[in-house]
Amino acid sequence: MPDLPDLPLSPGDRETYRAVATDGSAIAGHDLVRLVDLGLIAPNPDLPGQYIARDPRAAAQRVLAQVQAAITQAASCMAELPAVEGLAPVYDEHRWYSGPASELLQTRDEMNARIQQALRTASSEMWTAQPGAPVERDPEVQRAGMERVLDLRGRGVSVRSLYTVAVRDHAPSVGHLASAVEAGAEVATLEEAFPRLVIIDATHLFIDNCVLPGDKDSGWHVTDRATVAWAHTLYQQLWARGTRWQEGDPSSGMLTERQKAILRALEEGEVQHRVGPRLSLSERTVTKELAAARAAVGAQTVYQLMAWWGRRQAEG
Repeated sequence: MPDLPDLPLSPGDRETYRAVATDGSAIAGHDLVRLVDLGLIAPNPDLPGQYIARDPRAAAQRVLAQVQAAITQAASCMAELPAVEGLAPVYDEHRWYSGPASELLQTRDEMNARIQQALRTASSEMWTAQPGAPVERDPEVQRAGMERVLDLRGRGVSVRSLYTVAVRDHAPSVGHLASAVEAGAEVATLEEAFPRLVIIDATHLFIDNCVLPGDKDSGWHVTDRATVAWAHTLYQQLWARGTRWQEGDPSSGMLTERQKAILRALEEGEVQHRVGPRLSLSERTVTKELAAARAAVGAQTVYQLMAWWGRRQAEG
């Protein structure tokens, strides 16, 4: 943008121009810079200290040309503003709903790197939920995963992993998860749908990019205390409804996932009328499921059912 002339003229500027136009002498002490810059006066090359007045109409035309050039450039800049604003989606893609407590990670590599960074200082838990169908994994990746489990368990960190029930029919997954359980991890499977997430120390939450559901590679690292606490509670509810890996023997088909969750709650000391709220079930549903479970195993009472359940747990 070109610099515009220093206008308006002050009363002193006008008096000085009048004096120069009259006899070539400027008013003593008056600053002549503005008049010289505007081309209204110029030093007299023949008489040092004297000035020559110039045609103000020519000076006005020069000023007009400068202003017109500035207007043209300003209009051109304004015409480009939509293109500049058009970059907003690129910016927003990285920062939708983002703030000090959430960060969008663009790739799986970025997500994995941030998870590893959080795990280096983990002291209480690493809970994961993996809803995807089982896939063949690189043996090196599985080895690294096992080393991570051993390291975390060696530091006293709780390691829980929740998978879709399909992993029980996937031979490579069965072997890997059985080894993880032997190393001290807890593994459970769930028939119902659940979200993918990783919770570390109830402080870090890693989730899929639900802002752009079609983006399968990016995800969010959330550290907002309330959000992570909510996800922690959600995980506990999902875990309570899952089937522990050790319960996946052939006789497990006798009971449904929901029935097993109810029995686990009773086993842990929960009174029957409190099992429903814990598992987000009505009291009527809990009673109905217990009746179905008794029929499935041939128990006449809940006490007999729990005795059967206890024997199964001991055998497992």
